[in-house]
Amino acid sequence: MKKIFIIIPLFLGGFLFSQKKPQKKPANKTGIAVKLNYHDEFKKISDEIMTNGRAYDNLGELTKGIGTRFSATPGYTKAVEWAEKKFKEIGIEMIWRQEAKAPVWIRGKESLQIKAENGDWKNIRMLSFGNSEGTGGKDLTGEIVMLTSTAELNALSIGQLKGKIVFVNLPMDPRIINTSDSYLATAKSKLISASVIAKTGAKALIIRSLTTANDDTPHAKMIYYEADDKIKIPALSIGVKSADELEKMLKKQKVTAKLNMNAESRGQTTNPNIIAEIPGKKDAKVIVLGAQLDSWDFGEGATDDGTGVVQCIEVLRTLKTLGFENNHTIRVVLYANSENGGQGREMYAAYVKRKDEKHIFALGTDAGGYSPRGFSLDMSAQRRKLVFGWKNFFLPYGVYDFDQTEAIQDISPLKKLDIPLAELVVDTQRYFDYHHSIEDTFDKVNKRELLLGAVAMTQMILMVDKNW
Repeated sequence: MKKIFIIIPLFLGGFLFSQKKPQKKPANKTGIAVKLNYHDEFKKISDEIMTNGRAYDNLGELTKGIGTRFSATPGYTKAVEWAEKKFKEIGIEMIWRQEAKAPVWIRGKESLQIKAENGDWKNIRMLSFGNSEGTGGKDLTGEIVMLTSTAELNALSIGQLKGKIVFVNLPMDPRIINTSDSYLATAKSKLISASVIAKTGAKALIIRSLTTANDDTPHAKMIYYEADDKIKIPALSIGVKSADELEKMLKKQKVTAKLNMNAESRGQTTNPNIIAEIPGKKDAKVIVLGAQLDSWDFGEGATDDGTGVVQCIEVLRTLKTLGFENNHTIRVVLYANSENGGQGREMYAAYVKRKDEKHIFALGTDAGGYSPRGFSLDMSAQRRKLVFGWKNFFLPYGVYDFDQTEAIQDISPLKKLDIPLAELVVDTQRYFDYHHSIEDTFDKVNKRELLLGAVAMTQMILMVDKNW
């Protein structure tokens, strides 16, 4: 009996002791909900898109079936109808148009010729800058003066180059590895401003194309004039090889240019943003994805930004196909007039402010359908910290860069409303080979890279919806 009494207390003591020290649960350091197995959810999304994704076929329809879709043209109207059809095909019921102002700008016929002192006129490939003034269909002739730095520009006095045609020979800096940064550094230079150059007395502006390609394809961009400009000079671009040849000629002799541009502005009209959404099951807070629907008037706009358009549609298709129960409203906005005015993005931001809609996240994609590398996070430190906690889920898909902090695409006006922004970061080393040129065509897009971008975007939307 004594043994029994001895054993029982020992047994009970051990049992009670074990209850006082339960096994500790592993700490959740990611700051995310643990109801879902996110590794499994990411795999489901990836498998669906990489196996059944329609983005590449849709891009073919948009670029080859419709072609150019410049603001205020029949091509843009066709693109609007196409987008609405695509949303309906994937089962989206909430689709509407939001009219935005758009300038009516006509390129018309254009030409550029140059001639050395004792030589003959030679034709040079060129493109008028968007919204540029023309020459009224008349020849404009003048001696070419080359500028290569802001220091040279600053050394000039007002009117010093009266009657001249200024050639700005300023390449993108190859030392800047991030090509988007290199492009912006050059594009923001005073040398690219028609208003600034006009103050020197120059009567036209020729700009070396902003491109990473080593060819003779001209690349255009939007030109801006200041409201108080007394004279608005024509502006155009030439390819890299033509720029290099012109530089060599100018170092040896006087060179004259003759340009003829029928470009003209014809007031304003309206073009619609196209908006489609899946209503939230929990609340009406909005997660928005954005891409530009328009392209330049001379190209298919495959990488800029047809790829972004079809990726946004693919996100909604995937969520619908997988039966995703979204907490918040997930909305896609395909913006009008991104290339030559930006009125679509301003209109949407004004709408959000006027309606006092609660947006918790905005994701933009406008850097081409190349391999995804990460997300640029333009948001508070607290929000960035939450996203950093999700890195391990993205790493198996080659998505690792969360360190950039600017989202500069069509979602950017939403920053004024304190909405957290993110931008899909891709490998842009080839993007500026084709950007804003006739070479931006469907055949430049790789199907697998395009789909991987849609995978990363859908995964990000999942994480935001379940954790914010």
